[in-house]
Amino acid sequence: VQLQASGGGAVRTGGSLRLSCLASGRSGRTVSNNAMAWFRQAPGEEREFVAGINWRGDSPLYSDSVRGRFTISRDNAKNTVLLQMNSLKPEDTAVYYCAASIYSYGSNSQRDFRNWGRGTEVTVSS
Repeated sequence: VQLQASGGGAVRTGGSLRLSCLASGRSGRTVSNNAMAWFRQAPGEEREFVAGINWRGDSPLYSDSVRGRFTISRDNAKNTVLLQMNSLKPEDTAVYYCAASIYSYGSNSQRDFRNWGRGTEVTVSS
């Protein structure tokens, strides 16, 4: 299954972006049974967890830095995971990656995620 992230861009502080992650695979393979997550990596920093969601989409997880501003959701029928980002801050500037877990329950540990998409860049200016 390939994961393709899109929706990144450049916005000013307080702006919004919506990232999308589309999963596609041969023979109808999907990630509908896998937990999904978004991670990000800022320049010179390690990759960090942003938000995750279980396979049913009813149990989201958020890092402290984005809770209350970002919302993760998924549409298994469309093989899509979304990250709505509101009230963006310059410290949200990073390359954002979507990833599929080997488990169905949500997790914030990178070790649980074996399938990674190419990132989409988000730049927030003050």
